[in-house]
Amino acid sequence: MIAIFEDRGKQYKAKIGDFLKLPRISELKKNDSVTFDKVIFMKDKNGQTIIGSPLVSGIQIICQVIEQIKDKKIIVFKKKRRHNYRRKIGHRQDLTLVKIKEIKMENQSSSPNKNLRSSQKKVDSTKGEPGGS
Repeated sequence: MIAIFEDRGKQYKAKIGDFLKLPRISELKKNDSVTFDKVIFMKDKNGQTIIGSPLVSGIQIICQVIEQIKDKKIIVFKKKRRHNYRRKIGHRQDLTLVKIKEIKMENQSSSPNKNLRSSQKKVDSTKGEPGGS
């Protein structure tokens, strides 16, 4: 099962058992549980895909906080030629390391099939319209 979800303006791909580095969520501690419900895309075990417009309803991604960590250091170096201007600054981003525990679907079998069948009927009815070129 694969899902793509949105958290604070960024999109992440989640599979059960994956580890994700998210921007720091300060109110969480180690072994806390986090739930994300802004799911954009879902692909289940059977290969059936569900695309939201803009979101897929009834799907939740449950994660466990492993640790609050810092990312590797990046170097920000600024220089202007001919002006003796050089600045070297290091930065480490604060992150929350989470593990995907479960992807829950509330209406697992009924709603996706109905959506697919209704869209296929719409496509079939528009084919071969009279007066078309």
